[in-house]
Order: sequence, then structure tokens, then C-alpha cells
Amino acid sequence: MTRSFLLLAFLLQATLHISAQPPPPAPLASPPSPAAQLPAAAQEFLDAHNQARAEVGVAPLRWSPQLAAATSRLVRYQRDRMSCNFANLTASKYGGNQLWAGGAGTAMPPRAAVGAWLKEKIYYDHANNTCAEGRRCGVYTQVVWRNSSELGCAQASCPKEAASLTICFYNPPGNVVGERPY
Repeated sequence: MTRSFLLLAFLLQATLHISAQPPPPAPLASPPSPAAQLPAAAQEFLDAHNQARAEVGVAPLRWSPQLAAATSRLVRYQRDRMSCNFANLTASKYGGNQLWAGGAGTAMPPRAAVGAWLKEKIYYDHANNTCAEGRRCGVYTQVVWRNSSELGCAQASCPKEAASLTICFYNPPGNVVGERPY
């Protein structure tokens, strides 16, 4: 019995000794990982915008997850409830561009959507800050608007309409009357 008691006392003491030890040091924190990469479509929208902005000497835009989420909600609403028609952006606190593309019913590549907006550049006269008579330039000037710093875009395919809808938001908004885009 004495042996059993001594063995029990030894085991109890060893257990207490082990549990009384300070915990091992925490592993060193790994270095912060590089910023998460954007989804391919987001990067393509951003690159196409920033290439056009660089051509006129304007600072690049940053991708905004908040603007992207807002455009995603809006483009899905337009697809699901509005037959894929343009959204009414007049009350938006952001600048906005939209593109409706008919055809196969799938979203056009982001670079092609931005390219469609950039086609208006040929009608914009920077020297006079005007657009050619009978033409529109607002989607081009929004893309290159100097004071806009954030971008978020989304697309929806509209199979029923055999079309796609692309919407981009810009913050702060551009196309301020009387101001030049760059």
C-alpha cells in the first residue's frame, strides 16, 4: 500500500509540476501576406480605366469593394426586376457609367465595356472642354475624371433579353458642370 501511495503521490506531483510550467512561447507571427489579389474581372476593369487615365496624365483609380458591392446589387436588381434595362443613376451619390450589350446574353469582357465608353474620346475637345455637336462625351469624361479616385464595377448576363448589363461607380463623382476632367 505504501508503494501504491508513493507512486500515486509521485504521479500527482509530476502532473502538478508539468501543468504549473508556463505555456510554451507562441509561434512567431508570420509576416503579413501580400494584399489579396482582385478577381480577374475587377483587375481588368481597373487596368482598362487606369490605362485611359495614364494616357491623359491622371492618377490611377483604386478598386473599392464597397462600390463593387453597390454595383453588384444594382446590376442584379436591374437584371431580376427591370428586364436588364439601364438603372436610373440620377439620385446616386456616385458617378456612374452603364453599358447594355445585346447578343449572346453573356457579359462582355470588362476591357471591352470600358473600351466602348472610351470611344467617346474622339468627340471630346479638351481645349474647349466641349463635346462635338450631337455627340455625348460624359461616359468618357467620367472614366478619366481627375478627382475620381475609387472604382467599383459589376456585370450581369440577361439570358431572357439576350444581353448583358455593365455598371461602374466612381467616387467622388465626375462630370461636374464647368470643370475639366483633366
